[in-house]
Amino acid sequence: MTLNIQNHPCFNDSSRHKFGRIHLPVAPKCNIQCNYCNRKFDCMNENRPGVTSQVLSPKQALFYLDNAMKLSPNISVVGIAGPGDPFANPEETMETLRLVREKYPEMLLCVATNGLDVLPYIDELAELKVSHVTLTINAIDPAIGAEIYAWVRYQKRMYRDLQGAQLLLENQLAALQKLKRLGVTAKVNSIIIPGVNDTHVVEVARQVAAMGADILNALPYYNTTETVFENIPEPDPLMVQEIQEEAGKLLPQMKHCARCRADAVGIIGEINSDEIMQKMAEAARMPKNPEEHRPFIAVASIEGVLVNQHLGEADRFLVYALDAEKRSCSLVDSRPAPPPGGGKDRWEALADRLADCRALLVNSAGDSPKTVLNAHGIDVLSLEGVIEEAVYGVFTGQNLKHLMKSSQIHACKSGCSGTGNGCG
Repeated sequence: MTLNIQNHPCFNDSSRHKFGRIHLPVAPKCNIQCNYCNRKFDCMNENRPGVTSQVLSPKQALFYLDNAMKLSPNISVVGIAGPGDPFANPEETMETLRLVREKYPEMLLCVATNGLDVLPYIDELAELKVSHVTLTINAIDPAIGAEIYAWVRYQKRMYRDLQGAQLLLENQLAALQKLKRLGVTAKVNSIIIPGVNDTHVVEVARQVAAMGADILNALPYYNTTETVFENIPEPDPLMVQEIQEEAGKLLPQMKHCARCRADAVGIIGEINSDEIMQKMAEAARMPKNPEEHRPFIAVASIEGVLVNQHLGEADRFLVYALDAEKRSCSLVDSRPAPPPGGGKDRWEALADRLADCRALLVNSAGDSPKTVLNAHGIDVLSLEGVIEEAVYGVFTGQNLKHLMKSSQIHACKSGCSGTGNGCG
């Protein structure tokens, strides 16, 4: 297997007008909360990290990549950069990388991460010939990091303030050391935030240069509404230039960053075409495992008109199919729910009963049944509204934000005793 790492447009300025990249949006969850970040999965009008039009499963992503390669044959790099953090979603990230490496052995692979949880996966990244990894390191002083990060979630525990920033920094620097020890090209992103870390970025450059980083991307912070930093202005271009020049004495600089979306495709700086976005929407409409034939969607409903029943309270599920010619959906079956009780076994039985369904639409559901059903490839979506609109929307990949419930947690009654009704 021969990899030409000079063809990576983000790491090599001379390649960026000739070679394209594609970001596969398979990692929706994040393990830290930056005070400048607001992730909107369905926004098409912003070009910034944390934004994508769809979130795909690994096999949906491979299907999408196959089509994208036909439309953009100059793609030389497959990357995973969110919309959350790749290693807050390690199963999805690693499976995607394995699938792409198997099918495209000469493709460059890269990931962009905050570095908190990447360390346990670096050995396999190297085995998969992931040639480039980007770490976002905004501070090497935990006191400054504490101003940037609201919280850090590590090994199922939440950390804040200095403790969280210190933990994040330790993991970032350990990851950088191991990446370089294994010969992986490492880029460090450091976001210039006026009044927070603008006088500190050069110190970041000094530290990561000493640890072997290959290139620094000192990029201006993007002002985003509904964030803690929404009242901080973006840095003046002169400030950015001066920081890059000073940091450039320590490390080569990337100066052509376009602050790409988590679903960016093609040449850096180009906007995703309508055709490529249609291919992504097509991939998102497929079952999570496209080789499986799952033509139906199941619904929990009290009266058969609305999606309005909690999963654990349903005694039967309505099953719908899509009529593509009539642009509608039709009821094809009604299946009894497994009897109450039995805990996880009940949800295993339900997964078997709905094995030909790609999704189950409910008013609400507990974490336990969702975990079991998701493991069997059945999405559990908490919605409220007219069945026909919801089912047709899921089948066709429409934005159903107006039907989504703000809370997907069922409020247990005081007398709940864990009877397997979907409460936990």
